[in-house]
Amino acid sequence: MEIEQTPSPNFNDRKADVDMLVLHYTGMESGEAALARMCDVSAEVSAHYMVWEDGRVTQMVAEDKRAWHAGVGSWQSDSDLNSCSIGIEIVNGGHDFPAADGSLPPYPAQQIAAVMALCHGILARHTIPQPRIVGHSDIAPARKADPGEHFPWDELAKAGIGIWPDQTEPSTKDVAIWVPGDTGAAVAGLQDQLAEVGYGVSRSGIYDAETQQTVLAFQRRWAANGRLDGLTAASTLSRIAEVSRALTRPLA
Repeated sequence: MEIEQTPSPNFNDRKADVDMLVLHYTGMESGEAALARMCDVSAEVSAHYMVWEDGRVTQMVAEDKRAWHAGVGSWQSDSDLNSCSIGIEIVNGGHDFPAADGSLPPYPAQQIAAVMALCHGILARHTIPQPRIVGHSDIAPARKADPGEHFPWDELAKAGIGIWPDQTEPSTKDVAIWVPGDTGAAVAGLQDQLAEVGYGVSRSGIYDAETQQTVLAFQRRWAANGRLDGLTAASTLSRIAEVSRALTRPLA
């Protein structure tokens, strides 16, 4: 694929081999504004690639260098994610710049096709396990919501990019949900399961703000059709179990 070059000064040397791919949305008013920010030395942020709405791809940082896209976060006990990952910014206003009707702005088909083509190229050049293809909200639940519950993770998985397990519909009979301050074995089990998936949640046994934010990040990534409403404790636990099985299932 043809890739435009707009070098950013915001990078340094890696401290680990590439084994992770992180997808973001830009969350700004325009792609031009996002590109300018990632090339501004004072901003101290960047990414390896940016994918525009019309499918154009711009490279800002070479893949063998450490772009500054992940920030503070963790996945599967790793914390220096900039060193081991490649970051792709996808032009989309997201939660910060919604559509006129208040909904999250769609990802155009040509943009998603370009994201897939770019990801396929990256996966051909680097050994990246499927469970380490994540969204920014997965690695930083307390800070980030991108690429958002409207991102078509299921379409990417069908193309061999990341994992999307079979799923059941959210429960409508069990209306129970966790409440901040809940404690006990059930909460500790929830935290254990989220940590096994890869989330950096503390195993405190308390349904605290960190756990609540991690559950929301999980739901954004794995909820049916990006639906965050109507998800109960039972349906979320069921979905976590489905994801865990898919992450540990040997690839054909």
